[in-house]
Amino acid sequence: MKIQDAPIEPSLWHATAAAAPESFELEGRENTDVCVVGGGYTGLSSALHLAERGVNVVLLEAKEIGNGGSGRNAGHCTPTFHFYEIPTIRKMLGEPFASRLIQRQTDAANLVFDLIRRYDIDCEGVQTGYVQSAHAPALLPKMEQRCGYYQSVGKATRMLDRDEVTRLTGSPRYYGGWFHPEGGHLNPLGYSRGLARAAMSLGARVFTQSPVTAIAAEGGRWCVETAKGAVIADRVICGTGAYTDGFWPGLEGSFRRLGVAVMATQPIGDNLRKIIAPDNNTVVDSRGDAMIYKYNKEGRLVTSAFVEGRRGGDVAYTKALMARKLQWLLPDLPEVDWQYYWLGALDMQPKTIPRLFDLAPGIVASLGYSGRGVPTGTMMGTVLAEWALGARPEDLALPLEPLRSAPFYMNFAPRLFLAWYRFNDWRQARAGGATPPPF
Repeated sequence: MKIQDAPIEPSLWHATAAAAPESFELEGRENTDVCVVGGGYTGLSSALHLAERGVNVVLLEAKEIGNGGSGRNAGHCTPTFHFYEIPTIRKMLGEPFASRLIQRQTDAANLVFDLIRRYDIDCEGVQTGYVQSAHAPALLPKMEQRCGYYQSVGKATRMLDRDEVTRLTGSPRYYGGWFHPEGGHLNPLGYSRGLARAAMSLGARVFTQSPVTAIAAEGGRWCVETAKGAVIADRVICGTGAYTDGFWPGLEGSFRRLGVAVMATQPIGDNLRKIIAPDNNTVVDSRGDAMIYKYNKEGRLVTSAFVEGRRGGDVAYTKALMARKLQWLLPDLPEVDWQYYWLGALDMQPKTIPRLFDLAPGIVASLGYSGRGVPTGTMMGTVLAEWALGARPEDLALPLEPLRSAPFYMNFAPRLFLAWYRFNDWRQARAGGATPPPF
């Protein structure tokens, strides 16, 4: 079974999310201004922001709302760039696109939690902040620089000393870090379902179990075909991420998939929660092969790991490895019982920032987020809505570019990077006199 086809039912989110709004398979022909392909954050946010403007919109989802990465991730909402620092983004994109994207991405968590409040979305959403902790002393100057980059664009980030990080994380393994107050976390499947409900309340028509098979020109418009029907639209938005599956030639080849295993512990008792992440922050450490954790509403610790070889594919091995790592990180944690375990996939590409592919006149695709899906997908919905409303390409937050295939090295680079990251994490820890985590 492909990672992107793994069932979502065993996930914690599927067990605890508010029910999805009622939807049906597309049968027959629908006429609309804009057809959105994909029922994840990108597609749902696009549909919602178009519906807010009174645009007639139809959304097609191949399976159920949030079936892809939008319902399978760990639920972090971190309004930062995943791989590159802000000055590098400026060099990569140039002006005015760099400043526009930086503003949108760094404000993206505020957008998420504004939508949650405005539409009363039941998704465990809390904007309690994000802690990135240094696993070795040598990382602190780089973190101070990063903290300053986000301060320079108006964010109230601040550095943390070792005592503060120990208190906020519950771990004695860190040497300091930085704090971003606009970060948060949520139930990602519940958030997906809430976006769908909000869009439908404003008139968007949402069809599930309706995979798109082809998109073809028809009478100066576009015909988006499914097994039992079709949508005739002036414009088409494609936001299918890692779950893209052959409906447009070459689109699936613009990225490479990287699997993620996500797991959740038993509920942690109140006394222990006063020690481990007592302020309910999202905690991420500075390792390339990072340890990440946060609570759900039941007090379960949720973490994740990239799939590589036995890690991810061998469930018993992965659970044992991640239990050792979490208990090493959090010595006060007496035991780890992984009661939920599920798989998802990321759409990785070299730039790691969103791409806007101009597929044909009136058809655009946005994908390749390479992580940070909750804020980035929601934010990109605003950009795609502006495109569909007729914004000039030079006025968008990202440049429109021709469809490009991911370079050959992306077939193996992400997994090679994981091996390098683990070695480098170990080297940095030992050089700083720290004990590396178990592998």
